Amino acid sequence: MTDHLRSLAVIIKYLAHRLAVFMFFLAAIGLTGATILAAAGVLPWVQFTAFFGGTAYVNAGQIAQIGITVLSVLLCFYLPANLRIMKLENSHRRFDIGMEDVARAYAVAHASDRKNVFRLSSEFDAVRERLNYMRTHPELETFEPGVLEAAAQMSFISHELADIYSDDKVERAHTFLKQRQQEVEAFNARIERAKLIVQEIKYWTHEVELEETLAANQLQKLREEVQDLLPDLMISDDIVRPDGTVVAIPKAPNSDKPRPRGRARLP
Repeated sequence: MTDHLRSLAVIIKYLAHRLAVFMFFLAAIGLTGATILAAAGVLPWVQFTAFFGGTAYVNAGQIAQIGITVLSVLLCFYLPANLRIMKLENSHRRFDIGMEDVARAYAVAHASDRKNVFRLSSEFDAVRERLNYMRTHPELETFEPGVLEAAAQMSFISHELADIYSDDKVERAHTFLKQRQQEVEAFNARIERAKLIVQEIKYWTHEVELEETLAANQLQKLREEVQDLLPDLMISDDIVRPDGTVVAIPKAPNSDKPRPRGRARLP
C-alpha cells in the first residue's frame, strides 16, 4: 500500500510540475502581449497607487506590469534548463539495471564489435574502449553508467563470437553460398536438358526399332512369297542375293522331274 501511495505521489508531482511549467509559459506570453498592446495604446495599463516613504507613486501599476513582464521573459530562458534537470532527475530516479536497456546497449556494442571497431585486446582496455564508445553513442546517451558497464563486459566476453561472425566473414559466407546456389541451379538446368535429350533418344530409338521390325516383316513376307513361286518357276535351288550370298532352297515334294541348273537373283 505504501509503495502505491508513493508511486501516486510521484505521478501527481510529475503532473503538477509539468502543469506549472506550462502555465508559467502561458502567463509569460500573456503578460508580454498585454504590455506590448498597452504600450501601443490598445489596452490600458494596470493602475494602482503605491506609497513609499510618504511619497505616492501614481504609475506604480505600470511599473509593476513592466517589471513582472520582464521577469517572466527572463525566467522563460530558464525553462529549458529546468526541463533538462527534470529529465535528468527522472533518468536517475531508479538506479536498478533493466535487462532491456542492457540488451539494447549490448546489441549496439556487439554490432560495432562485428564491424571490427574495437582494436584493444586486453580485458581492461577492451572494456574501457567499449564503455567509452557507448557513452558517446547517440542512442545510449541517457543510459545509466551501470547499464553501459554491464553491456561492455558482456561485449568483451562475446568478442570471440563477434570475430567468428564478423560482417566480413558473414558477407564472404553469403557470397559463397550464393555462388553455390547459382552452380546448383545451373547443374539442375543441365540435368533437365539431359532428361529432354534422353527422352528424345528413347523416342527415336523406338521409332527406328519399329521401322526395322516393319522392314523385317516385309522382307520375311517377300521371302515366303518367293519360296512359294520358285518350285513353279523351275528355278535352281540356289538363290544368289545382291551381296553375292548363295541361299539354298529345298526341293518341292513329289517332284521327280529334273530342274534346270541355274541361279536366280533376288531383287
